[in-house]
Amino acid sequence: MAHLEQDCTVSFPDWSINAVNLEEHSDNPVHTVEGGVAAGFTGAVVAGTTIFAYVTRPVVEAWGADWVTGGGHEVWFRAPVLADALVVVGGDETEVTASVDGRVTAVLVPERVAGAPGDPDGDRLEPLVEVMREQWVGYAGRCGEDLGLYAQENLVHPVVWPSLCNLVFAQQLVDGPWVHTRSRVRHLSAVRPGDTVVIEAWETRRFATRAGERAVVDMRMTVGDELVVTVEHEAIIRLS
Repeated sequence: MAHLEQDCTVSFPDWSINAVNLEEHSDNPVHTVEGGVAAGFTGAVVAGTTIFAYVTRPVVEAWGADWVTGGGHEVWFRAPVLADALVVVGGDETEVTASVDGRVTAVLVPERVAGAPGDPDGDRLEPLVEVMREQWVGYAGRCGEDLGLYAQENLVHPVVWPSLCNLVFAQQLVDGPWVHTRSRVRHLSAVRPGDTVVIEAWETRRFATRAGERAVVDMRMTVGDELVVTVEHEAIIRLS
């Protein structure tokens, strides 16, 4: 007799928050009311890194520090989130979404164990060095993602990695409004508050879309001689 296969997918509890538009992002005009309206939105657009911090919460609650230090994910931003909008985060171990009024605005596909990164390729950008001070370590708390695991385990929140990637874009690739669209992240080791992170980057692709010119950059982040995180980071660097 045939046996019915049981669905063993583990669901994550929903979590919600009114999106916080941090003033520190105002150097990108789309994160201000005036700049957002000028770019065709109806108000200030919340930074993608903030929405990313929100969609990681159910995964970390379920999988803990092991995911923060050895897991991976890919995240896509599907639609803008405006300041103060109610964001509902939910899903399961195959996919986590952030939604506003029933419309999916971001999708995160988590991996329990990060895949091995390939070798970097492309046009090399200038490396950056950043110490994991409050500017980075406290970001998640400032935008309302207050899960206590990071303080308990003395770990840096995963939102740091796309935030550092955005710093590379802001300093070396953009001049004016721009939008973070996608990241592929592999966590390879623990990173602690106070660690010094070296960010090396290679621009691998640049191409035109209806929304504007996009760039893809491959990032390698090291502490000492250890590779701790890799990120493939994509953004619209010039809006149409």
